[in-house]
Amino acid sequence: MLKKIISFVETSELPTDIANFKVHAFTEEQNKKDHLVIAFGNIESDKPVLSRIHSQCITGESFFSMRCDCRFQLTESLQQIANNGSGVIFYLQQEGRGIGLSNKIRAYKLQDEGMDTVEANHQLGFHEDERNYEIVASMAEHLNINSVDLMTNNPKKINDLEKLGLKVNKRIPILSESNEHNKKYLSTKAKKLGHLF
Repeated sequence: MLKKIISFVETSELPTDIANFKVHAFTEEQNKKDHLVIAFGNIESDKPVLSRIHSQCITGESFFSMRCDCRFQLTESLQQIANNGSGVIFYLQQEGRGIGLSNKIRAYKLQDEGMDTVEANHQLGFHEDERNYEIVASMAEHLNINSVDLMTNNPKKINDLEKLGLKVNKRIPILSESNEHNKKYLSTKAKKLGHLF
């Protein structure tokens, strides 16, 4: 399965102000997108590995946008992994729930005009969530990860992983504080996408 979906590129050290992580790079065969696994400590274990599946969010992580909670979720996950002594983040190049950066900005414009995130995606001809987690199962297989404790509020991730054969031992919620810019966004995730908080 791994060879058909992704190829492993390289592993290097990734020192941060939270901890010294290792980063494993992979390339998706079909579309040549690059994806990362950011790891800490011993992840080759029979026990479930503390994990998060995180989709790239340039607007939130690079430009500190307050329209979403992505940057908080990423830094909180890194901190929890460091505190735990081990774990991984599957960092996926699936911007805007998989619609891409330019379409994400188009969706933002529609949200500026009153639509919520789901309505905006539908208006642009996309499903509410275009992401695919098959690559996560392949990266986990490469790293000999068979079971995870998943940091997520999104039940779809749990269902998709289990269909792909990666056992989710338990869900660990990530609680974000709302602000005036992301209040509707967080509400839509709960009401229309079934996110748990």
